[in-house]
Amino acid sequence: MFVNYNTVKECECGILEHQRQKSKLKFADIPETYKDIRLKDFSLKYYSQDGKSGANEIVKTVKFWLENKDEMTEKGKGLYFWSDKKGSGKTMLATAIANELINTYKEFVKFATSLDILDEIRRTYRHKDEEDESKLLNDLASVKYLVIDDFGTEKVTDWVGEKFYQIINSRYINKKVTFFTSNHNLETIDYDERITSRIRERAFVVHFPEESVRELKARIENKVAE
Repeated sequence: MFVNYNTVKECECGILEHQRQKSKLKFADIPETYKDIRLKDFSLKYYSQDGKSGANEIVKTVKFWLENKDEMTEKGKGLYFWSDKKGSGKTMLATAIANELINTYKEFVKFATSLDILDEIRRTYRHKDEEDESKLLNDLASVKYLVIDDFGTEKVTDWVGEKFYQIINSRYINKKVTFFTSNHNLETIDYDERITSRIRERAFVVHFPEESVRELKARIENKVAE
């Protein structure tokens, strides 16, 4: 019986690549709501006329980052999305970038809210294992691309500040790319200059329109359903 070994090798490679991709998607831990979101899904139609102009510039910034991904990665340059208004599209766009990196560029990306990060650190204390905490902090510090969602929603105590300083400073030193979403700009957030200056240097600060597209979208969809 004739066996085409080239086909077998190709098939095995395809299976391995599929397994690798599943591993990357699982590792990312992107919330179910956003796991299929891509940049093309970020619509401007729910913004006001003024909001559309600002949102369009934001999309251009993200496209610039992706088009220059290798240079941005080498410099450790990420993005800091902020607006006072909740529901302005920050998390959606951050996860769209994460999904582009995973699916188009086959990269490893980690997504976590700031509160989840702190909860994970506290969980290691229950086992009284310093190595577990050290490993967790090292994993967060060393992953190539990290998305920290809702940065600044946590109450900033000395302990919280120190943990985030450890993560952000290590990523700063090693030029690892971090994407942030926040309801605070870097001038008013409760973290001290040790943290904000490092973020400012290693991220494009992007101000989202001060309007909730989530609320408008819900109102429109609910009206259609009536």
